Amino acid sequence: MIGPESEQLGVVTIHRALDLAQEHELDLVEIAPTAKPPVCRIMDYSKYKYDQEKKERRVKRSQHVAHLKQLRLKPNIGEGDYQIKLRQAVGFLDKKDKVKINMFFRGRELSHKELGRNVLDRMVKDAVGHGTPEAPPSMEGRVMFVVLNPVGSKA
Repeated sequence: MIGPESEQLGVVTIHRALDLAQEHELDLVEIAPTAKPPVCRIMDYSKYKYDQEKKERRVKRSQHVAHLKQLRLKPNIGEGDYQIKLRQAVGFLDKKDKVKINMFFRGRELSHKELGRNVLDRMVKDAVGHGTPEAPPSMEGRVMFVVLNPVGSKA
């Protein structure tokens, strides 16, 4: 048994342990039930639970859930607009989020897929220090896309 000040009290009976816990106006908590004999501690259980929840919240706050961010582009994008989209993609990648860059083709643009492919290749090349492509750009209907993973992530 362990006392309220973390001192070793030795092996005691359950009745003696409960009496000691009542003397100190604390709870008797079984810490290691599988040990022979089981280890118990005199402590304030509600304070212990609060501290555990606080630790869990701290750990949860430090964890980052990777989201998939999407950017929409067109093959004839202007230079200024391209730079803005590139900055957004780099910002997302630096925050450890995945980025899916979608190139939308409308009407006759579909007959010039190489223009969209060039823009996507340029975007991948410009974001090389921040993200790496999962696979080369691929078509799905009227949309060509590439997914970038942040540098250092496992993919």
